[in-house]
Amino acid sequence: DVQLQASGGGLVQAGGSLRLSCVASGFTFTNYAIGWVRQAPGKAREVISCISPSYGTTYYADSVKGRFTVSSDNAKNTVYLQMNDLKPEDTAVYYCAADFGKDLTRWPSLYDYWGQGTLVTVSS
Repeated sequence: DVQLQASGGGLVQAGGSLRLSCVASGFTFTNYAIGWVRQAPGKAREVISCISPSYGTTYYADSVKGRFTVSSDNAKNTVYLQMNDLKPEDTAVYYCAADFGKDLTRWPSLYDYWGQGTLVTVSS
C-alpha cells in the first residue's frame, strides 16, 4: 500500500522557519522523484521543489530558490523541506508527491502518488 505522509506544517510569522517531512512507504523510494507541491487558496498547484533520492539532484521554483532546501534520508525513506525566511505568500497546503523515474518533475500532473497535505500559514 503506497503512502506518503507529510507533516510539519503550522502557523509561523513572516521571516520564520518550518521544516516539513514526507515519509514514504509501499514503494521503492529511490526509483522515484519526490516533489513538494503547494496549493494556495484559489490558485493552481505548483511544484516548488523536487529531489531525486537516487541521483541527489534537486529543483527549486524561482519563488522559493535561496529560501527553501530539499533533502532526503534514503535510509528512512524520508524527504525534508527546510523553509526559511517564510513570507505570507508561502501560505498554502503543502503536499509531497512521488513520480516514478529518477528525473526531476516540475509538473503536478505527472506525479503518480500524493500525500494528504500539511497546511502552512505565514502571518505578516
